[in-house]
Amino acid sequence: MPRTPLRHHFLRALYTATMYLVTPVILYRLAVRGLRHRGYFERWRERFGYFPSPRLERTIWVHAVSVGEVNAAAPLIDALRRHYPDHAVAVTTVTPTGSNRVRQLWGDKVFHVYLPYDLPAAVRRFLDRLQPCIAVIMETEIWPNLYLICEKRRIPIMLANARLSEKSLRGYGPAQPLAAEAVQRIRFVAAQSQPDFERFLALGVQREQMEVVGNLKFDMRVPEGLDSQAVARRSRWGKDRPVWIAASTHEGEELPVIEAHSRVLNRFPDALLLIAPRHPERFRPMIQLCRAHGFATATRSEQDLPDLHSQCFVIDSLGELVDFLACADAAFVAGSFEPIGGHNALEPAALGVPVLVGPHTFNFAEVTDLLLDRGAAIRVADPAELAASLHRLFRDDTLRRDMGRAAVETVRGARGAVGRTVERIAAILGPGRTTEAKATKSVE
Repeated sequence: MPRTPLRHHFLRALYTATMYLVTPVILYRLAVRGLRHRGYFERWRERFGYFPSPRLERTIWVHAVSVGEVNAAAPLIDALRRHYPDHAVAVTTVTPTGSNRVRQLWGDKVFHVYLPYDLPAAVRRFLDRLQPCIAVIMETEIWPNLYLICEKRRIPIMLANARLSEKSLRGYGPAQPLAAEAVQRIRFVAAQSQPDFERFLALGVQREQMEVVGNLKFDMRVPEGLDSQAVARRSRWGKDRPVWIAASTHEGEELPVIEAHSRVLNRFPDALLLIAPRHPERFRPMIQLCRAHGFATATRSEQDLPDLHSQCFVIDSLGELVDFLACADAAFVAGSFEPIGGHNALEPAALGVPVLVGPHTFNFAEVTDLLLDRGAAIRVADPAELAASLHRLFRDDTLRRDMGRAAVETVRGARGAVGRTVERIAAILGPGRTTEAKATKSVE
């Protein structure tokens, strides 16, 4: 690697000093979040690299920030556990919701701990205890000190399911030289798409260190028995009722969703809205909002499931979104009415549920555009258009079936990213105890 310019040393020193200075602010934010979600009060020591050494051998370390990244990483982690049965797997997250999802999926079959803050001493303590032989970082997590220390310890870094939006690339601003220096320490970038490839190239990753492998979420598997579970649930609240779900809503989108549902009820008085807020701190406000608008509202925590009279059902639980997506006739993927950038629409698409999105989908532009092009999704501008599209879908069974079929075919046609990612990891770690052909076949 070329000698690091003096200004990069200065930028990294300034970045590290800033990280130490803002640590009290970060802890204050954790405490504030803890008032709304108790999980943020727990395990603070892990965020500084303090945890009992798990004494693992040949550890494959996968980092996934929160629930979405954990779900995306799940088929890859399962494939790695099959491909490398003599290696331990450690999974780190940043959020309590991500932590809960790891435990739901694997229990004690993988080691879990929070990723420490990007402070040199904390990172060293973390790596001393974990001793990974590779770091597989999901999507776009660029931490200068972590990457530098991994390089010094000869721990190869791979970005898996890597994506980098145009907004994120511009957002580095004056810190772009520091981010560019960090990404040059990555052994390999498995990009989701060609635009992601080009943006990482612009950030400083060498062309020969990258490949477009596709999106891991296309490889998600529908849980066994999900269809029969959905039929049983719908029978409890009325099997012929029109049902739609607003998935992963944010604060600024809650009122627009309620407005859209009011319009839907004008045409379909028996319609049911399932609402899954993105963050646990929005559970209670969402329930209050529904009831303030006069809707008969049930919740997962209180009533378990809606009944024949429920008009809104708030899913105030974690890790159950897929179960309720399977019960819906249409899914609005939120984060897209507000300039948040949208969330991944592949989960409803894989289940054959017609997808609706708002105008802001830049975080998942390629996936969303693909579903739109294939007739599997509809873009809406506001609550009125959302309600109008739901009216069309509820009264036109053929349109609904055609969109669902197009969604499933789109997802099936783009699978294979897990197998290609495992192959790239094997090129770094060496072959596992299963053959590459068998490992690839098992995940495609």
